[in-house]
Amino acid sequence: MIENFENWLKENSITEVECLIPDLGGIARGKILPSNKFIKGLKDDSHRLPQSIFIQTISGGYATEDDQELPIDVYNPTDIDVILRPDFKTIRTVPWYDDPTAQIICDAVNLNGTSVINSSREVLKKILALYEKSGYEPIVSPEVEFYLVKPNPDADYPLEVPIGMSGRKETGKQSYGIDAINEFDPLFEDVYNYCEEQNIEIDTMNHESGSAQMEINFQHGEPLELADQVFLFKRTLRQSAIKHKLYATFMAKPIENQPGSSMHLHQSLYNKKNKKNIFYNNKKTISNLMKNYIGGLQKYTPNLMPIYAPNINSFRRLFATWDAPRNTKWGIGNRSCGFRIPSIEEFNMRIESRIAGSDTNPYLVIAANLASGYLGIKNKIKPTSETKKSVFDDKQSSLPKNIEEGISMFENDKDIADIFNQKFIRTIAAIRRVEYQAYLKVISSWEREFLLLNV
Repeated sequence: MIENFENWLKENSITEVECLIPDLGGIARGKILPSNKFIKGLKDDSHRLPQSIFIQTISGGYATEDDQELPIDVYNPTDIDVILRPDFKTIRTVPWYDDPTAQIICDAVNLNGTSVINSSREVLKKILALYEKSGYEPIVSPEVEFYLVKPNPDADYPLEVPIGMSGRKETGKQSYGIDAINEFDPLFEDVYNYCEEQNIEIDTMNHESGSAQMEINFQHGEPLELADQVFLFKRTLRQSAIKHKLYATFMAKPIENQPGSSMHLHQSLYNKKNKKNIFYNNKKTISNLMKNYIGGLQKYTPNLMPIYAPNINSFRRLFATWDAPRNTKWGIGNRSCGFRIPSIEEFNMRIESRIAGSDTNPYLVIAANLASGYLGIKNKIKPTSETKKSVFDDKQSSLPKNIEEGISMFENDKDIADIFNQKFIRTIAAIRRVEYQAYLKVISSWEREFLLLNV
């Protein structure tokens, strides 16, 4: 295997290598080193990082703050090392650098050789192993929304819509507007070129309803590969935008009075032996297995919101915009439902989960969806009846309305703890609590505006 790395680096004249690992927030962490040092590290297992990166919060804190304790096999207080094991299948060039540089996604291994429980890739791999054992092959396709905004060096200043090639800001809702996308054509040319160089298989792009809000659709494929692609795409888009003096943000609700940004996930299951879509039956309708899968999504999604809505801003998308589904209903072609069946044709039979925001970790979102569906099939959970009317205005939400409620539901679901691992559940819960406490310490502009001189 080391020979494969040596040959690839030589063939591509690589001088530096970035070893990347996604933390639980989906942030790329790791180290950069010369190619010869990278090869040496493969030989003596010296690519290492502190264990604490897997309990790090989005703001740079740690899950052990506020006197929270974690099991010693999740986090050792001495902050011992974990070993990075680069996955050769993920090696790519970094196209925006002048010097020939490679990037590679790594798995994490404890010093005793066991997998790190809190590694995002390991969490997804564990769920995929359950499907492998069952004889089913999950196929997924993510759709990721984002905003382009003016550079914002002052965090206290609200985000602004950027100026495009016309010299004007976009106003109004330009859903699916071609000319609105072309306003930023030089940026998206770079994005497409960079993605092609990295084998990130973008299918389509369209303008969403927010000002300078876009959506990228990925080709359907194997879940781990697609999670890797989304992870790399986010980094690619941010770097491309900075090059064009813009910011690209995957915040779930970045701008007041604008729609939120989601990460919809299309998912289907195939029989590994005959390669047939098991969501479809011979009566040209959805199969009983698909109904059970939907039932699993309906039952467990509310209890997985610390994954689907990880940040305080995530709940602004769900409860402060009209077009975000805050329900676990399902319907054929019904975009107001949390779970939509776009088509009932055999080849295209799939479920689109519309709950997660684009601010999420793609590995965990895919794992959570697949785990819910797996439990639905395993436990033969029956779904509700199909929803045929619009429920955008439905005041009754089946989802937790805030972070504290979501954490409590997440911690107290035995099925979720069994399938993911109790230690992983405790870690995510601890991270979310520390992040929420950090948020509560911040005094907002709303408070200064309405409370300063009035209360």
